[in-house]
Amino acid sequence: MGEVEGELKDAFAAAGVTGFLHAADVGSGAEVGVEPDAPVVTASVFKIPVLVELCRQFATGERAPADRLRVPAGGRTLGPTGLSVMLDDADLSLRDVAYLMMSVSDNHATDALMALLGREKINAGTAALGLTGTVLEEDCAGLFRLIESDGLDAVLDARTTNRSTPRETTTLLRRVWTADGLPAAACDEIRRILALQVWPHRLTSGFPDDDVRVSGKTGTLSHVRNEVGVVEYPDGGTYAVAVFLRLPGAEFRNPAADAVIGTAARIAVDHLRAAA
Repeated sequence: MGEVEGELKDAFAAAGVTGFLHAADVGSGAEVGVEPDAPVVTASVFKIPVLVELCRQFATGERAPADRLRVPAGGRTLGPTGLSVMLDDADLSLRDVAYLMMSVSDNHATDALMALLGREKINAGTAALGLTGTVLEEDCAGLFRLIESDGLDAVLDARTTNRSTPRETTTLLRRVWTADGLPAAACDEIRRILALQVWPHRLTSGFPDDDVRVSGKTGTLSHVRNEVGVVEYPDGGTYAVAVFLRLPGAEFRNPAADAVIGTAARIAVDHLRAAA
């Protein structure tokens, strides 16, 4: 085990969590990881492949960003934000629904887009990018149904629920940041929306300087705390980082777990910058 891997494992242990991490220099491909190829529960990080497929369809002309999506009142997917808690009929553009899905992790917005796009097509898109370990098994409502019928364990097994690996996640982010295998226009829109997350505190806690830009997506589900994203320095250094945590308990608030995501990301990025 290298020195940086040991430092990362020590940080996770001090926070009382099990951590899985991969970080890569977007330009050079230099990397560092802790169990980077282990299957992990994505929680709301699974919304990134949904966004990627939607924006790909925008770029190819299959759909237009301003196409309307009517969301009737009632029957909303459980969630604390966005359309999930709104009471009335709504009519939004597809790109605004995507914004809600990513910025406030709106579960009903996610499910509306998944119903439109089709889960199979989303999975086919990630597989076409070589990300065969990144799979969506359920939408948000499906995950809640599994919890109700089979308990939390049903959505905490990375072999059977929505899943990816840290390395595949950073690979997807690198492809978006370099327009590798995806239309440039799609990547522009994905990057725009990923920069608008309203709760970036986990990763950004490791990068407090105002001139460092962090774009990403959190994921929270019972014993799971995640955040993945891209860190951009003013000198041009750009790094894709994915941190996935398993907690020993199901407490909703765990400041130590939130903080170690930023700590671990900074350790990894500092290593990559020093080695460049």
